[in-house]
Amino acid sequence: MPASTSAAPRPVAPKRSAVRSLLRLWPYLRPVRGRFLAAAFVAVVASCLSLVIPLVLKWMVDGPVAGRDPDGVWLGALAVLGLGVAEALLFGLRRWLVARPSTRVEASLRADLYRRLQRLPVAFHDRWASGQLLSRGTTDLSLLRMFLVFPLTFLFVNGVTVLAGFVVLLAQDWSLGLVLLLPVVPLVVGCSLFETRYSKAARRAQDQVGDLTTLVEESVLGIRVVKGFGRHRSQARAFRVLAERLRGTELRKARLLAAIWAFITTVPELAIGAALVLGTVQVADGELSAGTLVAFLSTALALRWPVESIGFLLAMSQEAATATERYFEVMDQAEETADRAPGAVATAADRAPGRDAPGGDVPGGVVFEGVTFRYPDAPEDSPPVLRGVDLRIRPGETLALVGATGSGKTTLTALVPRLYELTSGRVLLDGEDIAEMPRERLRSLVAVAFEEPTLFSASVRDNVLMGAGPEAGDAELRRALDVAQAGFVADLPRGARTEVGEQGLSLSGGQRQRLALARAVVGTPRFLVLDDPLSALDVHTEALVEAALREVLRDTTALVVAHRPSTVLLADRVALLSEGRIAAVGTHQELLRTSAEYAWLMSGTGDGKR
Repeated sequence: MPASTSAAPRPVAPKRSAVRSLLRLWPYLRPVRGRFLAAAFVAVVASCLSLVIPLVLKWMVDGPVAGRDPDGVWLGALAVLGLGVAEALLFGLRRWLVARPSTRVEASLRADLYRRLQRLPVAFHDRWASGQLLSRGTTDLSLLRMFLVFPLTFLFVNGVTVLAGFVVLLAQDWSLGLVLLLPVVPLVVGCSLFETRYSKAARRAQDQVGDLTTLVEESVLGIRVVKGFGRHRSQARAFRVLAERLRGTELRKARLLAAIWAFITTVPELAIGAALVLGTVQVADGELSAGTLVAFLSTALALRWPVESIGFLLAMSQEAATATERYFEVMDQAEETADRAPGAVATAADRAPGRDAPGGDVPGGVVFEGVTFRYPDAPEDSPPVLRGVDLRIRPGETLALVGATGSGKTTLTALVPRLYELTSGRVLLDGEDIAEMPRERLRSLVAVAFEEPTLFSASVRDNVLMGAGPEAGDAELRRALDVAQAGFVADLPRGARTEVGEQGLSLSGGQRQRLALARAVVGTPRFLVLDDPLSALDVHTEALVEAALREVLRDTTALVVAHRPSTVLLADRVALLSEGRIAAVGTHQELLRTSAEYAWLMSGTGDGKR
């Protein structure tokens, strides 16, 4: 399958604080804090207007209604209507105030996540499932935007509204107000228990969304394999298992939310009922006016939504907190190690071919000195993939790298552009340690073509010129396509401007490989690393590509992973890599005579794959 099926690492941290997690968003909120504070102020004013309506009702009942004054009743009704309209307008203004900054924060979070993904080492992407990363950049960030739009404001606004409401209640009648304060303790305890349980369910659901996303992505990208082997039923079963698992978690979240909602609704309702009974008795005894009781109950009912929404707001906040955790799990990953020395971007002289002539004693070329490498996530007691590799590729020379499966050929080639960091030893390019070269300069000097060509959803032109500097144009494009024998491009519907589609699957394997080779040579690189670049070509096309490639290799220093004698013959010398070490170096004919392993590999009876 095209993507890893393993889930992303999920470290189990000690009990976390949702507030502490959400506070990590502050750097993104700081530039727009004025809009959010203005929105909170507007929402507080709007909510407090709803508390003025009961006071108007009290005046109406004890005044115009009791005195049978129609004009007073109409005045009170207009006042209530005006307060309601003002409240609606203010809430609309609040929504307008938070719309732009919330989307700005989401865009900044998404841009930073994408930027970090580009800068994380290849070893990170080897470990993490692509679906987990996709879900963090889509679902999780949508949850954060929803949190900024609603719960962030209303947790504060509703808290202020409830406090102001209880001040009004206690001012009207302290005994009835104390009755409504009785549910506070059970509500606090219940919300605390809900928060703990819901946070675990929310995290589990978000991780399961990532797993499901990974499966869907793999099934779509690998649809040819799924159909070719008739595995659609097994993939469907795997999808159902993950979907049912996610459904179960979502149902648990729904049950928790229903329970807290019922609890938060029932307890205050009981208190309001008790206050109604007690207030009615006081009105009957003449200790309380009817208008005060109406105002009191109207205020209590106005506070129902701020209180009942606590569960809903806490649930959204918990989901936002877990989304924040998942987001910063990626953002906290260490980027590629910093360059140890400053440097400049490659100049035209750096990129010019043939700067040094081949020669045994001429300094330069590519040098591997005591290179040892173990993958970062490999067990400490496991043997390294490469074990003290010493190898020299002279300036302008082409060296073929040959070895059996698992010998470390592809790993060795990945070290030249620093896709991985060495465990020990060093790699020199023209006498300069690559660990001390800025990556921008290093990767402008080194061009690569991998065994499995990757194309992007862009035009042929854009895919090929990705391997060149911004100054490259049609002349460089035509030259690269000629070298790669990619004449088929002219027959595409729009020529070089034809969109190749996702992964370039609209092209054949050989066509994709030729475009990948064109991308590698388009920038006339000083150093060229080719990982079996001709494996998908037929023998006739291979011969044409080899003839054109010889012209390119004459002017560059190249390391070519080879599995077939025809590719080996492109090289000046051959290095045999065996069990992570260089076992022999020489010409093709020399190694055929002196190395039984090399002769076996080249005979066609050995395993020619890596």
